[in-house]
Amino acid sequence: MTRPSRCWHLNLLLLDRIPTWNLCWGNQVRAMNMGDADHDDNKQLTRACLEGTGILAQLGSVLLCINIWAHIFLRPVILFSGHPLAMSIGIFSLVQAILSLQPTVTPAQKCLGQRIHASLNIFALVSFLAGVVFIQVNKSLYNLPHFHSAHSVLGGLTLLVMMAQYIVGFTMLFTPRLYGSVDRAKRLYIYHRYAGYLILVLLLTTVCMAMLTDYNLHVLNINVWGVMLANLVILAGVISRIQKHKMGYGA
Repeated sequence: MTRPSRCWHLNLLLLDRIPTWNLCWGNQVRAMNMGDADHDDNKQLTRACLEGTGILAQLGSVLLCINIWAHIFLRPVILFSGHPLAMSIGIFSLVQAILSLQPTVTPAQKCLGQRIHASLNIFALVSFLAGVVFIQVNKSLYNLPHFHSAHSVLGGLTLLVMMAQYIVGFTMLFTPRLYGSVDRAKRLYIYHRYAGYLILVLLLTTVCMAMLTDYNLHVLNINVWGVMLANLVILAGVISRIQKHKMGYGA
């Protein structure tokens, strides 16, 4: 199944502080992937998160959060409880941020998608930072060792990669002149996308590693296979929606 794309010439203002971009798509025919969400101009972009195989990613995200939250609230809530709660909210928000931008087609959808993507990423960042604060304060209060497990080490490294991704992403969007010009900033988009998908994989792997920590094994008892299944469903829904031309493959 193919769909001819149209050529738009539009001066698109991304937020009030973003310089005007001249966007153009050639008259090319592009094959659709199995998970592509096909958008008409009159569709609400907010529905994009459920279209195509996005429903799989949503299902996996909800199952992951329910699994973690149920095990937490079925036991006495303590300071440490804030860590997995905040981190799971951050992952859920990050999945929404990815899904909201994947299927954008028209310039108007791209503009709205970037706004939603940036907003959800800010919310996810706040959640992740809150999760870090919870765990660091908890360890300090009880004199517990830092970075003593594979989960904590991988989590710390992932957060460092995320911070670099956030810095590059927001500067590309809000201050592209830092890269010399708008066009040069746009050339980095492909690497930004690759890094985003890598970060998602690292985050989900970190969650799986958390199932092997002493606290989960002796207190929460969250089944690692249930978490792995939810993570695989998330990845299946997200990866199958990737548009190859945005990753440098084909037109």
